[in-house]
Amino acid sequence: MAVRGRHRRRQQSRFNRASLTVTAGGAGLALPLVAAGTADAASADTWAKVAACESSGDWSVNTGNGYYGGLQFKQSTWEAYGGSAYAGRADLATKDQQIAVAEKVLDGQGPGAWPACSQKAGLTRGGPAPVAPEAAPAPRPATSQAATPTTTPQSKAGTAEMYTVVRGDTLSQIADDQRVKGGWQRLYQANRAQVGADPDLIVPGQRLQLKPGATATPQSRPAPKAKDRTGPEPTGKPAAEKAADTARAKAVAAKKAAEAKKAAEAKKAEEAKKAEEGRKAAAAKKAEQAAAAKKAEAARKAEQAKKAAAPRTTLSSPVDAGPSTPYRASGASWSKGYHTGVDFPVPTGTSVKAAASGTVVSAGWGGSYGYQVVIKHADGKYSQYAHLSALTVRGGQSVQAGQRIARSGSTGNSTGPHLHFEVRTGPGFGSDIDPLAYLRGGGVKV
Repeated sequence: MAVRGRHRRRQQSRFNRASLTVTAGGAGLALPLVAAGTADAASADTWAKVAACESSGDWSVNTGNGYYGGLQFKQSTWEAYGGSAYAGRADLATKDQQIAVAEKVLDGQGPGAWPACSQKAGLTRGGPAPVAPEAAPAPRPATSQAATPTTTPQSKAGTAEMYTVVRGDTLSQIADDQRVKGGWQRLYQANRAQVGADPDLIVPGQRLQLKPGATATPQSRPAPKAKDRTGPEPTGKPAAEKAADTARAKAVAAKKAAEAKKAAEAKKAEEAKKAEEGRKAAAAKKAEQAAAAKKAEAARKAEQAKKAAAPRTTLSSPVDAGPSTPYRASGASWSKGYHTGVDFPVPTGTSVKAAASGTVVSAGWGGSYGYQVVIKHADGKYSQYAHLSALTVRGGQSVQAGQRIARSGSTGNSTGPHLHFEVRTGPGFGSDIDPLAYLRGGGVKV
């Protein structure tokens, strides 16, 4: 790929690898840097394989996973191994710059820094140094005259105000040769309008200002006038002049004292104003807090009233199912001419629970009711659970509301598995009341 005339600030490297030298107005020439070699360098082809494994060869990738660039540098690794000299993150650096930092990581951490991809790419310590991209060899100048500037000759270093860029120049080289204070950065800032947005790109013929704001011939500092000299006054100064000086000094002192007093009063007034504003803010905040507390108290009382008004659930449904045959359904199937309870169609083996706390009156066979359990409750009512397949309580046992007392079935005179549930005002048959009304009065939704 063709390279524009670009500039980079000179960097010292201890790696023996190919470096791209770019100058103004010319193509990039791949020239090897002669520096201290490292046993841990790798070829550019090897690094390309590592990048293909790590990022599919995308040297500018930034997926937001905390790893950047073709070789997926972590930010702390990039900074620790000198990457900040090139760019803030690896994905903002060039491929060659990323490889330069990667060689330092390889030197310090070994191939294990890329545990999986180093094996796939054949990255090892002591590999061959990376080679530079192929480029046409630069023609040797026919005469020494070809290396001389093709534009207006420059002034001598240290005295020039302007500089004309010639082929082969870089901002860094110009700043060093012309002794520009602040280096190439100051030179670029002074000529940004001329160079453009890219400080790496300068072209022959551009005129650069070397000393912005300076003058060619410094002005000599004028000697102080007699009245500016310090030290004791001449002994021959008239008394009237001394009195005038004293009066002027007193006037200046009085003026300064008045200004100081005025400033102190203004400061005091400002502090009083801030204190008043603070007092008002505190009062407003206190009122706001009181209103919020009053509102919270009202909400708490409303919630308490709501809970007090809500029916308390003291009973439990005998099974987790809805009723089928209702209470007082008429028919010849029942000895009293009507259904004395309510049926809940449930499969055999379903848990049957006590509707309320109480004492078991009987638990066993009940004739046409099959196996049954009868419980007496504290309110004087009795509950009956019939057609059971198994019993888990015995007579005289105390039970709690919701406690399992049996399992449903189809014993006795039954047409199929279900629970027959009755509520009575006495222990004997015939004192039945509406069982669903009894449950609902205790807060059961059925």
